[in-house]
Amino acid sequence: MTSRARSGAAAALAAAGLGALAWGTLIERNLFTVRREVVPILDPGATPIRVLHLSDLHMAPWQRRKQEWIRQLRDLEPDLIVNTGDNLGHTEGIEGIEYAFAPFRDVPAVYVNGSNDYFGPTLKSPFRYFSGPSEHRGEPLRLDTAALEEYFDSLGWTSLNNAAVAMNLRGSPLELFGVDDPHIQRDRLDRLPGILDELRENTETDDAVHARRVTSIGVTHAPYQRVLSSFVTRGADLILAGHTHGGQVRVPGYGALVTNCDLPRSRASGMTVWHHAMHAAYLNVSAGIGTSIYAPVRFACKPEAVLLTLTGDDIGYS
Repeated sequence: MTSRARSGAAAALAAAGLGALAWGTLIERNLFTVRREVVPILDPGATPIRVLHLSDLHMAPWQRRKQEWIRQLRDLEPDLIVNTGDNLGHTEGIEGIEYAFAPFRDVPAVYVNGSNDYFGPTLKSPFRYFSGPSEHRGEPLRLDTAALEEYFDSLGWTSLNNAAVAMNLRGSPLELFGVDDPHIQRDRLDRLPGILDELRENTETDDAVHARRVTSIGVTHAPYQRVLSSFVTRGADLILAGHTHGGQVRVPGYGALVTNCDLPRSRASGMTVWHHAMHAAYLNVSAGIGTSIYAPVRFACKPEAVLLTLTGDDIGYS
């Protein structure tokens, strides 16, 4: 290849890279979409339950387009909201969160925290993201986690940070349990057996509900394998997680480059089945809605909310 040809190829490659960056920064990160899944985990004949899975908003106060889109998700008429963390993305992010979630005040909901509900984003080289799971170096910028949790409490939402709750939705008994963010070692998997035993011993149901099998849902921000396997051991039928951003930058034909945890790249987003010790659970990993304000780009990985319809139909994933 001549020097002129090499120069032309390099220029074409650079132009393609700049075009992809422009698309990911200006267009795709705002192409909000709803992914829909059907999950057959209820008793046969049970009334379907619509679960809205939200994750990784990384909210800044000026992000009005994102806030308006989240508000419109109320039109999906969810029976339950599961929020898997990283709601905050700025020291004043609570302003956007309060506006975005105001329409959901009458909807039952549970949540867990992510690391960015405790610590703010920092400016760093984007290439560090591809070297392994991210970590906070130096003195982190602390966010107002208490204000976020107080707002969720005011909406009637229930924290699953190393906790569990029982509820009855549309005639089906559910138990939901979760952990605080494993990415910053706040998960207490050692407490789960006691938490679930106490929940099960103290949950009262009427005869009609008692006749149905309890459906168990595990919730975590970061889908580390130790957490997923523990949830399966504790009887989870479905596990919901976020954190990965679906890889955020995906290569067509190859997929996610990273997951920012020890989850395999092939499971960076979407619905799969997690197997452990001869048991299994459906696993839904959300690609999330936002990005860090210091890395506002998505490529081949649209921001998403997920609407899961829990059914008792004979439908399955291989």
